[in-house]
Amino acid sequence: MIQAGELLIRELRQEDATYLVKWLSDERVLQYYEGRDRPHDDALVQKHFYHDDAITPCLILFGAKPIGYVQYYALDSDYKTKYGYDEAANIYGMDQFIGEPDYWNRGIGTSLVQAMLEFLANVIGVQKVVMDPQAWNERALRCYEKCGFVKIKQLPQHEWHEGSMRDCWLMEWNPSTGTRL
Repeated sequence: MIQAGELLIRELRQEDATYLVKWLSDERVLQYYEGRDRPHDDALVQKHFYHDDAITPCLILFGAKPIGYVQYYALDSDYKTKYGYDEAANIYGMDQFIGEPDYWNRGIGTSLVQAMLEFLANVIGVQKVVMDPQAWNERALRCYEKCGFVKIKQLPQHEWHEGSMRDCWLMEWNPSTGTRL
């Protein structure tokens, strides 16, 4: 579907569930995605990643090795209203994680986000892309800012993570002003 150097992003297949179970059982990954108090077994992976037609779930490969997950989706009316966007705007959201810690801190996350933004702008024709990372996740915030995302507003008590509601940032990327590959 998307290729950028050694990075390949393709739609998630049923047989990829084993990777998600592995990654979402690793406390190092769960610290950033889903929470260490929410390890995923096969049933939870099936429920969260395989049964929502509004989301396009994808596997991330580096070389031929599966290393992570990314999803993208059109923002629904409720979120457009909540975030202050026009109902008719073509705005997408995306979420991602690298599930193999050996691939962290190598610039792959930046390449992944840039490749997804290029795809969403050129193939889907988005007007904006938004993400809502937790405010404490400095590594993610730096990556997204490097890719051209701008912090729009803080979202207090926005996401449940490890036993409490966490503050997040609404971050936005605009194809006409964002960093492009």
